[in-house]
Amino acid sequence: MIDPLLEIMRRLRDPDSGCDWDKVQTFGTIAPYTIEEAYEVADAIERDDMVALQDELGDLLLQVVFHSQIAADNGQFTFADVVAGICAKMTRRHPHIFGDADASPGWEQLKADERAQSGKASALDGVALALPALLRAQKIQKRAARVGFDWPDKEPVRDKLLEELDEVANASTEAEIHEEIGDLLFSAVNLARHYKVDAERALADATKKFTKRFNQIESAIDKDMQEMSIDELEAEWQKAKTSPSSS
Repeated sequence: MIDPLLEIMRRLRDPDSGCDWDKVQTFGTIAPYTIEEAYEVADAIERDDMVALQDELGDLLLQVVFHSQIAADNGQFTFADVVAGICAKMTRRHPHIFGDADASPGWEQLKADERAQSGKASALDGVALALPALLRAQKIQKRAARVGFDWPDKEPVRDKLLEELDEVANASTEAEIHEEIGDLLFSAVNLARHYKVDAERALADATKKFTKRFNQIESAIDKDMQEMSIDELEAEWQKAKTSPSSS
């Protein structure tokens, strides 16, 4: 079933008869579209829209085919190589299904061996730079924790968060404020991890809740927000918070 899509992409990228736009694309120019399509898949799942999910998965698959065709044009690898690689990886990582589970090292050891074989020696190697900052911080912290670089419990993590908040207050230059806000956010992610909360999802839910309550305020008032005092806005916010439809 994949062959028609591969052929479409080959024709679009044909140097002589292909599409002018598709022919000039590179890994770098296509990467933002790949990220966008992945988010649109997640959005369809969040909305429980199966029609949209089918469509968005097709768009995401097209991105894989597009990158693979660019690589094939450059003589680097093909779509078949991509499929063979992921099949080998999944088989290797699931010895309890495809091999001798008793003789296999654990999951973390398997991943460590893969990093070593690929020349990635650090426990932090392999965490994609293009991930959303919050998600990447969470993954980096988990990697560090696996090798013992972690606080033993929640209390020192909470203390560290408060310490970082004080450092933000004491920062004076723009560069210092930038750095200390970053440290504060990183510590907040660490606290979420110690509470076994997915920081990325928690922030997404908080933003969704804020948006819903803000929209309620917009619908409830009959004047421009900019004409209202902060006390008036706070009163409307408290009303929105206690509304049954705001949670």
